[in-house]
Amino acid sequence: MSKKNSGLDFLEDPDALEGRLEDVGDFFQQNRNIVLGVLGGIVLLALGYFGYRFYVGSQDETAQVEMFPSVYQLEADSLKKALNGDGKSPGLLSVADNYGSTPAGNLADFYSGLALLKQGKYDDAIEHLKGFSSSDLLVQARAYALIGDAYVEKKSYDEAADYYQKAADYKPNKYFTPGYLLKLAITFEQAKQNDKAIEAYNDIIEKYPQSAEAVNAKKYKSVLEASVGQS
Repeated sequence: MSKKNSGLDFLEDPDALEGRLEDVGDFFQQNRNIVLGVLGGIVLLALGYFGYRFYVGSQDETAQVEMFPSVYQLEADSLKKALNGDGKSPGLLSVADNYGSTPAGNLADFYSGLALLKQGKYDDAIEHLKGFSSSDLLVQARAYALIGDAYVEKKSYDEAADYYQKAADYKPNKYFTPGYLLKLAITFEQAKQNDKAIEAYNDIIEKYPQSAEAVNAKKYKSVLEASVGQS
């Protein structure tokens, strides 16, 4: 009974190995341009990837240097200088525009939104804050809440509630989530959505009973329920 060819005879038979290598050589000669093109494309992709990473890294360092004085101005409530620069540093708006693909440029969008909100430029603040994204526990939820604040100032309560909900749902925790839920409940009240307001107050009371916001939630809920009962 003959043994079936396993396809690996060339490992034991030098002649078979030589034949297989010749087949590979013939294939390469017949498809030389295609093979070299594919290999060249892979090399270019690799070079492009690492080149881009290097470029973004160097740009981020520059953006951090340019942004630092503006953050200091923001903390000092010099909003105009923080946003537009002081003649020595370019300002947050410039950093956000010029280095948007870098982590520092992304953060400049957050700071720009915060400063514009303080200036009462709500639409511009919303635009910059929506342009910011982060996986950070604190800052992303804070950005959502600030967008909610801007919409409240515009009396766009439905949109405000949407973003307060996003803030509350983003990585819930006992430190910040109760505050976002309280803003959500108050916004629902302003929008005359009393059932949803009571539900948000209950979320605070039940899920975060030890929080400072739980005290206010109980009080505001009682007042709301009393007013609803009288209406």
